[in-house]
Amino acid sequence: ACWGGPRRSPAVPLVPCRSATVTRSGAILPKPVKTPFGLLRVFSVVIPFLYVGTQISKNFAALLEEHDIFVPEDDDDDD
Repeated sequence: ACWGGPRRSPAVPLVPCRSATVTRSGAILPKPVKTPFGLLRVFSVVIPFLYVGTQISKNFAALLEEHDIFVPEDDDDDD
C-alpha cells in the first residue's frame, strides 16, 4: 500500500497511491494511471539475476569443496 519509507515527508511517497476513491460530492474518481509491465520487462530482469545467482552459488560450492568444508560423497548404496 502507501509507504513513504524511513523519514520521508508525506508529500513524496515511495509508492504513488491515493486514500480516497470518491470526492466530497460523492462522484467516483477516475481510474489511476497504470504503468504497463510487459513480459519483456519481466524477463529482462529475471533472467540476468537468475544467471548471476547461479554463477555465485556455483563459485561458492567450488570454494567449499576446495577447502574441504563440504565434499559430496559418491556412495552408490542404491544397489
